[in-house]
Amino acid sequence: MKAPTVTFWGAAGQVTGSCHLLEWGGQRILLDAGLFQGRRDASRELNAVLPFDPRHLTGVVLSHAHIDHSGRLPLLVARQFDGPIHATPATRDLTAVMLPDSASIQESDYRWLLKKGRVGDEAAPLYTMADAHGVQELMHAHPYRKAFRVNGGDLRATFHDAGHILGSASVDLTDDNGFRVVFSGDIGRWHQPIIRDPTPPPKGVVDALIIESTYAGRRHDTTTDATANLAATVRRVAERGGKLLIPSFAVGRAQELIYALHELLDQGAIPPVPIYVDSPLALEATAVFRMHPEIFDTTEEMIREDARIFDHRLVRFVRSVEESKALNNLRGPAIIIAASGMCEAGRILHHLKNHAGQPENGILFVGFQAEHTLGRRIQEGVSPVRILGEEREIAAEVVSISGYSAHGDDDELRRWVRGLGGPIRKAFCVHGEPEALQAMKKLLLEEGVEDVVIPSHGEKFTL
Repeated sequence: MKAPTVTFWGAAGQVTGSCHLLEWGGQRILLDAGLFQGRRDASRELNAVLPFDPRHLTGVVLSHAHIDHSGRLPLLVARQFDGPIHATPATRDLTAVMLPDSASIQESDYRWLLKKGRVGDEAAPLYTMADAHGVQELMHAHPYRKAFRVNGGDLRATFHDAGHILGSASVDLTDDNGFRVVFSGDIGRWHQPIIRDPTPPPKGVVDALIIESTYAGRRHDTTTDATANLAATVRRVAERGGKLLIPSFAVGRAQELIYALHELLDQGAIPPVPIYVDSPLALEATAVFRMHPEIFDTTEEMIREDARIFDHRLVRFVRSVEESKALNNLRGPAIIIAASGMCEAGRILHHLKNHAGQPENGILFVGFQAEHTLGRRIQEGVSPVRILGEEREIAAEVVSISGYSAHGDDDELRRWVRGLGGPIRKAFCVHGEPEALQAMKKLLLEEGVEDVVIPSHGEKFTL
């Protein structure tokens, strides 16, 4: 039998676009099918050109619902993929709202650019709403720690809680000969609110490890420090009478922020300012969170004592465009949480355009900002920046808090690797910028992995 191979078609040498093709035991299995994010022209070409024929895939195993891991699933459907897509139940339910939202954003962005005369057919949406809904017809949901056959062959997979977002998983794959591949997915953090801590796959020999590297070489604030910094930022902006804009991923980060602000309000640690969650997707994703309390972290006091952790009299979900526009006329202090988390699309762009130029306001980053994104430029102090086609000065206070990251830092990545036991015979570092990838390679070598590779886009390896 031919030795298994892996080809890296995304998140290789960069952070986004997670997509790894396993050819193993006569099967062609895709680990994730994510969108590339960042500079529009470069990411457009990477997203639109699939380097393999989706009709020849025998299945997809999805680590979690974030768009940089799931966002090209509708494109596979559009190009006649009809095999099983394996995910946890919560990931299945989150993609049911996230992928149609992705299609809707692409369609609305395209209409806006056409209206402005800035694009032609080359920037048409990658897929339709029908393609996004078609993904759900192929979904097969599996609980954590219960092995399943990937597509009727001898290849088995098991999901283990990655602690990154609701439903996120690391994937443990084995064949009948005992050959083992572990895909980390995105590794989360210990002691984060709402969801449980990461649980690495069981100890034992790992023939090949594919591991994310986003925050290798760096350390986050503690959750306690992050909460204190959040409270201080809210108080500071509120005292100025300003609006605090928080670009946020609608899934995971938005719910953590609502939870944290709820706690701070109950403790009297922040003034009673209105909190607007300006994201229809965040509203729908929060409904999915409410559907899956069975995977909440019951060591959290607020979770044990109150099932309504996302409800507070000062938290208001904004659905319609008219309600969103009305936030421009708010008087007095307010907190506005809006997608997207890297300021590349969505309603946060309109709030930045209208409010980033006033010094009484604040812009708070609580998540990773990839290279070439608007969020990264603002975070690094670039001013002016182009927002929705117009130059805007950034006069608002810019704050970054790393403690709310959903990605494990260097210490937590090391803890997760040690949890695998080992030995680990070969490892591939993905999902990171060059410095982080080198730091992950160093970490793995220190942990006794002899063969550590940083793959390039399109590279193929025998396992």
